[in-house]
Amino acid sequence: MYEKLSYGHDVTAINFSLQYPSILFPGKSQFDNNQKSDLNIERIINSINPISWHKAAKRIIELKPDIVIFKYWMPFFAPSFGSIIRLIKKKINIKSLVICDNIIPHESRFFDNRLTKYFFKYIDYFIVMSRSVENDLLYLFPDAKYIYTPHPLYDIFGKSINKEESRSHLKINESKLILFFGLIRPYKGLDLLIQAANVLKQKLTDFKVLAIGDCYENPEPYSNMIDEHKINDIFDLRFEFVPHNKVSLYFSAADIIVLPYKSATQSGIVPVAYHFNKPVIVTNVGGLGEIVQEGKTGYLVNPDSDEIANSIIKYYTNSDKINFKENIKVYNKNFSWDKFVEAIQSIIVK
Repeated sequence: MYEKLSYGHDVTAINFSLQYPSILFPGKSQFDNNQKSDLNIERIINSINPISWHKAAKRIIELKPDIVIFKYWMPFFAPSFGSIIRLIKKKINIKSLVICDNIIPHESRFFDNRLTKYFFKYIDYFIVMSRSVENDLLYLFPDAKYIYTPHPLYDIFGKSINKEESRSHLKINESKLILFFGLIRPYKGLDLLIQAANVLKQKLTDFKVLAIGDCYENPEPYSNMIDEHKINDIFDLRFEFVPHNKVSLYFSAADIIVLPYKSATQSGIVPVAYHFNKPVIVTNVGGLGEIVQEGKTGYLVNPDSDEIANSIIKYYTNSDKINFKENIKVYNKNFSWDKFVEAIQSIIVK
């Protein structure tokens, strides 16, 4: 998005010096050290330090931009974001826009909506990327001015790599590879995929399930579940952060990407999968099903381990009959960054 907006606009990114305090972030890394170095990024915002909020607001006021754009995905950031935009609007007349990943969190607390309302009351426009998030926005702010546009494909992870080469690098020898990718949280249903793998071992041969991502909870229950089912040979669980320059390795190696989520509004994992022309199996919760063409770009299932297992079997049964790759290439035309940036530009010129 930064690069697309930079065509015709001066763009400065005010980013985090500290995104999450360690008590809330049990993962290994909050930052990707492999990001491009030529981007105009200033790390100012400490999410728990109000002094930094004043510094960020002061810096933005100095820049005198036409619009301030926030990315919002959890109420934890509402105090910092709300304070920053409030301080800015005290000094200069400026448009404000929030790109909403999530509004009502998956693991909500009683004060979450209050925090979000505090931030959103200073915002002029919103962009939502799923109908589920649209409904959440209108629930909190019935008169909100917003644009709906689907989540664009991520194009920052490079090109596909030869499947055999990527599997060799990852030490995967099986002929079939099923991938779970991303932060591990309770709502993401990794336990359902482990149970599904236990079903698959009776029905599928020569396969491996690879699950990789930083774990935002105690990882032991997952490891114990794999031990209890005696599926260590078919389930490869890796609790680690994957930097941008390694993402292509995992998606290139995989046959299919599984999102066994128990709740969701939308997910950035599906656009990543589509970028690499990989089909997906997703649970039909929240807005996940909005961007899956049943039987063409993947399969929709209920959050149930048996259904997940059966859809994986269905994929391998039909993979020679259905050209998932070509279907996804055609479907990807609906998710361009140009369309997304056009939505932002339409707000700038209002």
